[in-house]
Amino acid sequence: MGSRIAAQLANAGVPSLLLDLDAATAKKGLDAALKGRPPAFFVPTNTRLITTGSFDADIEKIKDCNWIIEAVSENLVIKRALYDRIVAHRSAGSIVSTNTSGIPLAQIAEGYPDEFRQHFLGTHFFNPPRYLHLAEIIPGPATRPELLSFIGDFCDRHLGKGVVPCKDTPNFIANRIGSFFGSIVQQLTVEHDLTIEQVDLLTGELIGLPKSASFRLLDIVGLDVWAHVTRNLHAAVPNDPSRDIFVLPDFLNEMITRGWLGEKSGQGCYKRVGKDREIHAIDRKTFEYHLADKPRFASLETIRKIEPISDRLKALIALDDKSGRFLWQVLSSHIVYAANMVPEISDRIVEIDRAMRWGYANTLGPFELWDALGFEATARRIEAEGRALPENVQKMLASGASSFYRAADANRQPKTEYFDLVGTKYAELEPRPGITVLADLKRARGVVKTNPGASLIDLGDGVLCAEFHSKMNTLGEDTFRMLQAGLTELESNFEAMVIANQGDNFSVGANLMMVLLAAQEGEWDELNAAIHRYQQLNMAIKYAPKPVVAAPFGMAFGGGCETPLHSARIQASAELYMGLVECGVGLVPAGGGCKEMIARGGDIKKVFELIGFAKASASAQEARDFGYLRDGDGISMNKERLIDDAKQLALSLVPNHAPGAPRTDVTVTGSEGHALMKMGVWMARQGGYITDYDVVVGEKLAHVLSGGRLTGSQQVSEQYLLDLEREAFLSLCGRPETQARIQHMLKTGKPLRN
Repeated sequence: MGSRIAAQLANAGVPSLLLDLDAATAKKGLDAALKGRPPAFFVPTNTRLITTGSFDADIEKIKDCNWIIEAVSENLVIKRALYDRIVAHRSAGSIVSTNTSGIPLAQIAEGYPDEFRQHFLGTHFFNPPRYLHLAEIIPGPATRPELLSFIGDFCDRHLGKGVVPCKDTPNFIANRIGSFFGSIVQQLTVEHDLTIEQVDLLTGELIGLPKSASFRLLDIVGLDVWAHVTRNLHAAVPNDPSRDIFVLPDFLNEMITRGWLGEKSGQGCYKRVGKDREIHAIDRKTFEYHLADKPRFASLETIRKIEPISDRLKALIALDDKSGRFLWQVLSSHIVYAANMVPEISDRIVEIDRAMRWGYANTLGPFELWDALGFEATARRIEAEGRALPENVQKMLASGASSFYRAADANRQPKTEYFDLVGTKYAELEPRPGITVLADLKRARGVVKTNPGASLIDLGDGVLCAEFHSKMNTLGEDTFRMLQAGLTELESNFEAMVIANQGDNFSVGANLMMVLLAAQEGEWDELNAAIHRYQQLNMAIKYAPKPVVAAPFGMAFGGGCETPLHSARIQASAELYMGLVECGVGLVPAGGGCKEMIARGGDIKKVFELIGFAKASASAQEARDFGYLRDGDGISMNKERLIDDAKQLALSLVPNHAPGAPRTDVTVTGSEGHALMKMGVWMARQGGYITDYDVVVGEKLAHVLSGGRLTGSQQVSEQYLLDLEREAFLSLCGRPETQARIQHMLKTGKPLRN
């Protein structure tokens, strides 16, 4: 864990000293973080910011460190032995924090000098820290309040964390609630006689949890680690009314006895078998493995497609079959337990919901989940079953409250109220400066314009936002029309525009289904016109009279990459997977992507490989290395701050914005560059890296990037290159191989190597 925290510090540009029992162990941990999947580093070169060493040889070096983070074994004796040495060598005023997931901080800090105790706190990062948003901040027995604020702000702004303040209670917030959820799932698996695969189907994306669900997650965590956490929690909470839940079922104890601990031991609830790495699942009754099946519940076939998730959840718990009864017991037990933990682990429901969303990647925290299920109906059903409803919830019902959260808009300003279970009244949820929630803005102010694919939203301060909200944020005619409307609004009524959204991904690119249908129907004039409109839209964005800033995050593929490339600036989320990936479906970029990469004057060989092999960045930092981000483009470590950061960047451009005019002086390499790229295609085919049809696509791409095989290096216009892109795109659309690739991608989400 220590190496992965160091990796995230390095991602933020912060150098660190990584110490372990010996230097070799520290180096091994760093190598594991570098080679692990998913990768801990934005780019491999970030390792240069980490120096490794050993406790014995290098402990005195901590005197030069501003912040010392301890992340050794969850054993109080081991931790205290290390802290004896830390206290002896640290400089006065340096911050010291523990990454413990459950040992009380009061026990760790007991007996140490006051100055140390004032600078000691808990900073519980969730693993892997690059990807899980949560950082729990826990005060020690004497921590200075300003220190808690400083570390919380640093984790938020520089490390990209969602910070949740916690009390010093066993397992804090997320792991207290998460441990209960995992334990109740395991108990009910046996009671309802479900298989491992069935439970993972029911407790994954279906109910708004990650794909790892329950038993797959257990393998990732390690059954031994889970057992340790569960037993420690059971011992630490003698007064918890649900304490008996924190006991491992017999089948997990047997697996631990056999050494089947999950991924670390090669087998657990699942294992991979044979050269094809087939996934096999364990039969928890016989302890034999079988090819993992894809469980089917007839009742789920239509329900699983229901959106929004609140409607799907209501339909699920209404089912009178094994799946419905299981899910009702799991979810109702989960929300009741969370309510019973107020105010023991948190005075507010807000921190509990955030902790579960940010630390366990749940779509809804337990109180948001209760609202989604229907607050009063769910409470009455629990009561009707003769189960105890938490006293604080009984008081809430008696007060006439109908939900845990409610909108409280005032003067067109988005405000939310939450129900204070301690004070038995609604309280205003304080604003979080620098964090914009588009849904709240739309609720409070409405929209400037909207259609099924996109909307225009007033961000305030003279900045307009063009928001995508089509399925997977694909780009089509609705999106194009709204972006064009945004440019019109920008010219007359706003000072700047931001292109942003808060979906799962910025945009996966063009609507391939519409492209495929047009090609199959032979609607070439219509397809040509649509591509031309998109090209001209991107040019209008590039040369808009006022600045346009794009805020991509997650997947920004194809058109989702091309539109940001034409913006005056990009404010990117640190987690940005950006690429011109059209070659993967047998096409070439046609929205100006090729043109922009040529116009930026990059190495044509690098550009050809980047586009030809459909490479996508693994981070915003790598996107900068690829040339998708330029000097002046920004990176937001905290995705929640992305839109506000983009807004501030856009406003900073207003005073000196000079739109310019389409270029006529873009240098292309001509026949010489074309020959070089064609040679690269030939060598890749000879080496078996690409297929015969990849050669066809690669030669089309080379034709575009070289400027159409002109004689020698020449200067051409942007429009000339756009015409080459469109011609190549249309010609490839007519090929059956490309159509097969598009069909396969739409069906499987994976590229076809035909």
